[in-house]
Amino acid sequence: MIQTLAEEWTEAGVRKGDVLLVHSNIKLTFKRYFKLGVRLSPQDILESFLEAVGPTGTLLLPLFNFDFTKGVPFDKRSTPSYMGALTEAGREHPLSVRTGHPIYSFAAIGASANTFKSIDNFSGYGEDSPFSVLRKMNGRIAVLDLPDQNSMTFYHHVEEMMEVDYRYHKTFSSDYTDELGNTELKTYGLFVRNIEKGILTHVNPAGELMWKEGLYTGCRPKEGSGLRTVSAQEMYEFTSNIIQSGKAKNTLYRTEGK
Repeated sequence: MIQTLAEEWTEAGVRKGDVLLVHSNIKLTFKRYFKLGVRLSPQDILESFLEAVGPTGTLLLPLFNFDFTKGVPFDKRSTPSYMGALTEAGREHPLSVRTGHPIYSFAAIGASANTFKSIDNFSGYGEDSPFSVLRKMNGRIAVLDLPDQNSMTFYHHVEEMMEVDYRYHKTFSSDYTDELGNTELKTYGLFVRNIEKGILTHVNPAGELMWKEGLYTGCRPKEGSGLRTVSAQEMYEFTSNIIQSGKAKNTLYRTEGK
């Protein structure tokens, strides 16, 4: 079934050699295959994506965990992902390496994993982040059975690069334990929405525009394989154009109560 899944991902735009960031909800994939008499595991789905990108490709999985923002210590070796079972399978993969940001870290598996291993970005979405590296490596983003609102953190990378006025820079500090077991107090940043101004993330309209413009390849959530893909660079250019043209409100964000 791993090969069959890999073929589905290929039909949705995943290519051999891709640097591929995958956001996922794997429940519907489980259900689809269970109806065919196949009981999948998160590891099976992980292997299917690795098969799809091939030995020259690299898979990125979000290991986002927001406890550090509350002062909870972070341990690069063991702090779990809050992004679902597939991401935990990626974190625990024997060849996986983890990027350094304690809130927005990633698992990287594959040919370019060492490029990501050295990343210890200060700002979660910034110029030094894995989002930026993905874009510069002509990578792609894949989303499995999730709307943009619940998956596409890449929008925030573009917003930070464009220094939008509805977000601002904020820092968080707590104990941080690295891969060697060394612990120290460290501070990291995020480009957060301005809650005092009632700013709410509202990116589904941008997602619909990407479908309309033909930037997305593959299937919408709950249809077919449920996987869609987009070029990170094309998404960056598309989103920056929205911001530059003054159309971010009600396309990338909205204000509370409106």
